[in-house]
Amino acid sequence: MKEAFWTYLVIALGIFIFVVLILVQDLTTTNEEDYYLTKEVLEASMIDALDYGVYRQYGDIRMIKEKFYESFIRRYSESVGGVKTYKIEFYDVYEYPPKATVRVKTSTNEYTVTTDSTVDFDIVTVLSGILESKYEDSAFGGPAYRNSGS
Repeated sequence: MKEAFWTYLVIALGIFIFVVLILVQDLTTTNEEDYYLTKEVLEASMIDALDYGVYRQYGDIRMIKEKFYESFIRRYSESVGGVKTYKIEFYDVYEYPPKATVRVKTSTNEYTVTTDSTVDFDIVTVLSGILESKYEDSAFGGPAYRNSGS
């Protein structure tokens, strides 16, 4: 009888460890996917929202807010699956210099621990991005181009 209890204990411990591993794996995967997806979409959306007319005329890098919002939401919704619910919030979006802070909130899948309780975790990803150029003057009509005598 003593060996039977040890067998039950080992089986119960194995099931518990298996459930914890699945939960941690889901949490880690969701967090990593959200981080890299938000990072790539933030950068691409800021580049999409650049105002090239201002850049060509004055050499300033400016971003159009409304175009940034539209591009970010479109790109993010195209990239995620329809399984989870995402909440996107924008903070500190400036046109000049181009800067944006985005907060994406989602949760893991729900796991039933007992018959009357479920477990899920909220995952919050906050990223900030600043768009800058390594060139000070524009080649398309900025101050250096106008003062070159041409």
